[in-house]
Amino acid sequence: MNRDEFLALALRNPVNAAIVDELRRLALPDAWLVAGCLVQTVWNVLTSRAVDHGIADYDVFYFDPDTSWEAEDAVIRKLHARLENLGAKVEIRNQARVHLWYPDKHGLPYPPLMRSTDGIDRFLTENTQVGVRRAGNGHEIYAPHGLDDIAALIVRPNRALNFSVANYAAKAARWKMLWPEITVIAAE
Repeated sequence: MNRDEFLALALRNPVNAAIVDELRRLALPDAWLVAGCLVQTVWNVLTSRAVDHGIADYDVFYFDPDTSWEAEDAVIRKLHARLENLGAKVEIRNQARVHLWYPDKHGLPYPPLMRSTDGIDRFLTENTQVGVRRAGNGHEIYAPHGLDDIAALIVRPNRALNFSVANYAAKAARWKMLWPEITVIAAE
């Protein structure tokens, strides 16, 4: 699957398309729509399901050096207000401040990041290490492991950073129930 094919499939989900467009309008710094909502939309199209089947939420990353909760909360409220008509759960996180709360929440260390794509690089599975944003007159895709696993419905662990076998197993099991066609590579 090439980038144009991936983008065409991922944006068939009108929620994905609306979020990407709204991020452009808001001009949030280094903002991306990321992870499962993109991959799962593609899986849904490839397996002839409704485009929003199984999508729990829509994740947005941005990077603002202001690491205060107040600044992030203001962005969350603004984006939620602008997207409330979609009827979707949208999770917005400033990647500049993840290291402040992640260790307490997940019990794993998390270094300060320098950009949103650093957060994408830390996802639990390689197939969800993907982001889309508007750029110029088109779209930009960030996919450090490419798009082949997405097209082939393969879930592979990302062992590079903060990997948890238990979290991987839980995520893969949930996905396998929703998309029995996927192949899950063991975390061992």
